[in-house]
Amino acid sequence: MTITRTASILAIFIATPAAASPSLAICHTPYALCASSATVAVPGKTVTVNGNVFPMGVSVCPVLKGESIADLSLMGGSCEAPKGKVWSLFSNEKTYPVAPSWKSVTVTNRVFTSTAKPGGGFSNMWSMPCTVRPKPVNGATLADCVGPMNESPWTSTTVPPGAKIGTAAPVGFPNPVGGNFP
Repeated sequence: MTITRTASILAIFIATPAAASPSLAICHTPYALCASSATVAVPGKTVTVNGNVFPMGVSVCPVLKGESIADLSLMGGSCEAPKGKVWSLFSNEKTYPVAPSWKSVTVTNRVFTSTAKPGGGFSNMWSMPCTVRPKPVNGATLADCVGPMNESPWTSTTVPPGAKIGTAAPVGFPNPVGGNFP
């Protein structure tokens, strides 16, 4: 059974185009954790991920320190960000600063169904670039992160309305950062 399971997993990776395959890594650099952030769409601007073009969104996210998981294929192969910048990555942190107060709270994961209504979509900020803001808010360092709207973190394709999306953003946050279920 183990050989069959291993062969099946190997077949999935071999059949996946290299441009779409993540290059996972654990980073030990400061990072933005956008898992509980809202996203504002930027009209007329786009972001390209693995050759696919998506509407651009911007999220304000807290900057944390510690271990995080990254897709190096979207980050030029390195966890290191240019001066004044960080990458938006994920971690298993459950307590961190959340808007609007930017005080640390314990977050709760939830699932919602995306819609085509304004604010009813989502953004995928995983392994996207962020610019660190010069002044903390309530002790929290923040960053402005730019990423694609309604892009699947699994396939780099557009996720249509009606999809189930996982997020840690509070109910009512427009276009929360999250991802569809494969």
